Amino acid sequence: MRPRAAGSIFPVNHIAPDPDPAMPSLRPPFAALAFGAGLALAAALAPAARAGEVTVFAAASLKNAMDEIAAAFAEETGDEARISLAGSSALARQIQQGAPAEVFVSANSEWMDRLEADGLLAAGARVDLLRNALVLVAHGPDAAPLALAPGLDLAGILGEDRLAMALVEAVPAGIYGKAALESLGLWEAVAPRVAQTDNVRAALALVAAGEAPLGVVYATDAAAEPDVSVVATFPEDSHPPIVYPAALLTGAGETAAGFLAFLQGPRARAAFERQGFAVIPAPRAPGADG
Repeated sequence: MRPRAAGSIFPVNHIAPDPDPAMPSLRPPFAALAFGAGLALAAALAPAARAGEVTVFAAASLKNAMDEIAAAFAEETGDEARISLAGSSALARQIQQGAPAEVFVSANSEWMDRLEADGLLAAGARVDLLRNALVLVAHGPDAAPLALAPGLDLAGILGEDRLAMALVEAVPAGIYGKAALESLGLWEAVAPRVAQTDNVRAALALVAAGEAPLGVVYATDAAAEPDVSVVATFPEDSHPPIVYPAALLTGAGETAAGFLAFLQGPRARAAFERQGFAVIPAPRAPGADG
């Protein structure tokens, strides 16, 4: 059980007795009005005091969707989802070190598997949530497409410039990208020209700014950035399936469970699809077909 911050308890003010019994107190009607006003104020403040909070660690590629989903969750429930975004590997390591996250959404299954093996996931509270695609992007909105296939002289196209990628040994987008380039026989030639970044959004930013002419990112990242063009999509069979699992972590509270359920609901589904993710249907309960 990871440590959780204790909630604060605020004392309820009481009505002090009249300091001087000889002095007249409030007449009953006015006293009732004052007491009623106090109850109304307490009632108005009560929902804010009871509002829940959940800390969510999510892969950086989910930023746009998670911003929208957190706002919808607050609107629908009155609870706050505090979203922390980074590379899945960095987030998983922070969780292993005791970071107080309650929900984790990873960009690949391997890091979630590690947390599960460490006993850090709540039992029965893991789901495969989303799928994504891997693309090659170029700087500018009108870049010419490339035929991404074995034999492509990608290193020659780069010349002295760099190919932007997330960390190829740690961050899912980088791991998938390296696997895809290896599958196509392009990795060995291009490896010395790779500029590695802490997460996929940082790789995207290098290409958008023109600091790297090409980059390997998720299709959803490319769709969110007007200053890049998708010049090729990697074949699905060139890399492991890109699956985003989500899970409750040990010690998660009711608000966290509600947020995980919200991620699988219609409003979150629509937000994910607007960003280009493919939502994985929830498994049918036994006997659901009658």
